[in-house]
Amino acid sequence: MLRQPILFSIALVAGLLAGVSMPASALAPAAGKTVLSVTGLVGEKNTDTAAVFDMAMLEKLPQQTFTTHTPWDKQPVTFTGPLLRDVLAAVKASGTQLKAMALNDYQTTIPMEDAQRFDVIVAYKLNGQAIPVKTKGPLFIVYPFDSKTELQTTRYYERSAWQLKSIKIE
Repeated sequence: MLRQPILFSIALVAGLLAGVSMPASALAPAAGKTVLSVTGLVGEKNTDTAAVFDMAMLEKLPQQTFTTHTPWDKQPVTFTGPLLRDVLAAVKASGTQLKAMALNDYQTTIPMEDAQRFDVIVAYKLNGQAIPVKTKGPLFIVYPFDSKTELQTTRYYERSAWQLKSIKIE
């Protein structure tokens, strides 16, 4: 006789807890200096207007490393950082293109599909070292140019943005 009300109470409490729990992918607030702001069509923000990342937040995302030739270096260079698609997933980005802006106001447009088609990374290490601002850092959107011949063109070189500071999702 008492069994049904107890089962009902357990189900009610479980339902209430499920309804108030935070999503596992909620973007934590940045504790350190902001190195990247993502605005526009994002579903996850940690400030009133943007999703912002400090370096530790980028380092916590799954990491990718590749070595590639670039048009800017005489020797192959090794880059390390999270995949661009993982950064976009962390902010629940939607839309069709990204506008990447650099510290020197260089701006480039990257189709959203590039993040899915290629292992593009937001590099913060070059040859195992943090990338200084005076060269191409602290962040560098870079394509794995040596992985596909089609990436070895001006189109993709121009989509690479060093001294990256922000991305607007449109």
